Amino acid sequence: MRKKTTNGLADVIDRNITTLLEVRRQLEKQKNVVTRVADAITGFCGSFPFVYLHIVWFSIWILWNTGLLGLTPFDSFPFGLLTTTVSLEAIFLSMFVLISQNRMTELADQRADLDLQVNLLSEYEITKVLQIADAIADHLGIEVGKDPELEELKIQVSPGRMLQEMEKMKQKTS
Repeated sequence: MRKKTTNGLADVIDRNITTLLEVRRQLEKQKNVVTRVADAITGFCGSFPFVYLHIVWFSIWILWNTGLLGLTPFDSFPFGLLTTTVSLEAIFLSMFVLISQNRMTELADQRADLDLQVNLLSEYEITKVLQIADAIADHLGIEVGKDPELEELKIQVSPGRMLQEMEKMKQKTS
């Protein structure tokens, strides 16, 4: 029987959640200043306040420089200074987004590696369980049938060989 924690989840789920949160906290702690700044800027730039700020900024700029606010224009139409400023902002924002994306890709690769390791371990364990169950059935004289699929499932999978086959199939289809 599963043990349940105070939150109603099994202990193993509770431990996994705690572990994942701790890993995320450690990764956050390991970020350098540049990465923290890039993430903060990217986070703000991907928000509605950033959009609203730009709507207000562009509106005031255009109204000011078309003379509709009664102020002396400093960047008359076609707003060359505004265009230059927005272009520079776009260049810097794209760099910050790329920095953040590179870090996220690194984290995604780590998670994919972990997923692969867990899946390979699970496949190995399931194969062993099938082999043991089949040996127990043989020992007890239980005829479970000669299912060819079951015999295939009891064979250990070689991840390297599987990747080679996948690559061959991919090349054939493309």
